[in-house]
Amino acid sequence: MQIVLPLGRTPLANALIASDQLGECEERYPLNLAFCSQCALLQILETVSPEKLFRRYLYFSSFSDTVLRQSEQIVSRMVETRGLNSSSLVIEVASNDGYLLQYYHQQGIAVLGIEPALNVALEAEQKRGIRTLREFFGRELGERLRAERMRADVVHANNVLAHVPDLNGFVAGLRSVLRDDGLAIIEIPYVREMVERCEFDTIYHEHLCYFSLTVLDPLFARHGLMIENVERLSIHGGSLRLFVAPAEVARRSDSVGALLEEEKAWEVRDVNTYLSLRPRVEKVRSELVGMLRRLASEGKRLAAYGAAAKGSTLLNYCGIGKELLEFVVDRNVHKQGLLMPGVHLPIYPPSKVAEAMPDYVLLLGWNFADEILAQETVYRQRGGRFIVPIPEPHVI
Repeated sequence: MQIVLPLGRTPLANALIASDQLGECEERYPLNLAFCSQCALLQILETVSPEKLFRRYLYFSSFSDTVLRQSEQIVSRMVETRGLNSSSLVIEVASNDGYLLQYYHQQGIAVLGIEPALNVALEAEQKRGIRTLREFFGRELGERLRAERMRADVVHANNVLAHVPDLNGFVAGLRSVLRDDGLAIIEIPYVREMVERCEFDTIYHEHLCYFSLTVLDPLFARHGLMIENVERLSIHGGSLRLFVAPAEVARRSDSVGALLEEEKAWEVRDVNTYLSLRPRVEKVRSELVGMLRRLASEGKRLAAYGAAAKGSTLLNYCGIGKELLEFVVDRNVHKQGLLMPGVHLPIYPPSKVAEAMPDYVLLLGWNFADEILAQETVYRQRGGRFIVPIPEPHVI
């Protein structure tokens, strides 16, 4: 195992704090990205307890119009292509606030959410009527659901695989809960996009692993599953959507072999592919901090948009705090009124941008740039500008 990108000691990216907690000790953990030459997996070296990370969680998927739109699209597609009806069952692992399952539920299809975050699961049940198990998913829960005859026609697992300490247990659980003719749809941030676009801010303690298809293909095969098809998505800075079925009925499309060949040409197993990250990340930090300091010295007022985990990584690694930024805004009402971890910037509703009219807004949520820019038309019409930090700092 070789460290390819050290990011220092950082607070937990979603550990937002209240103002009355400012005097308390804020836990920080090493954040080092490492590469395993044996299995080609890119991963961080520190594993924080899932109980600490996820039992109370402040990320609610429904606050993103982009996520909702793509969720509705994949649901419509699955209902049509899989012939789902009132006798079908759809399960989502890491179902969050019911953002995806609500679209199946609205069509009379039985659904089951699995979400360990107690506060988020409560909203799924109370606001959207989604039955939700408040548990971590793995081998044991998969076997229990199978014994209870809760086997799914379709299983969704979006942006959860990277959070899992026991990958083999998780995938074994998927096989247990999936019908013999069922289909699992799994979305993951794609490591190649992360490396090529210098998306270092997507590295934080919740994300234990950064996957290629080269790594995932044998993982699923080990548990009697086969990746039938793979699609490239632009969401979250570049993702893969995997269609996975029991190996005995799966039919592999050409898309899988083609992407495996692409990764081979990209040298997915060569540590030098990942060592290239460090100088580029350091350059982004230098250029971004230099830009912000120059603007501040010219009397420009600065703020930020997006109190997401990636924003915490970027601000803490770059050392950007109150001396440069006045505040952060976010659509998520559960984050408003709190402070960003480490740098302690206050979080307000997005309306604060047009009210305060800072000259520049640092777009921490760059992965939803189109959505955010469309929402901030008034601010932009009044002359406000956005700074996009990734893959290199630039003003739009």
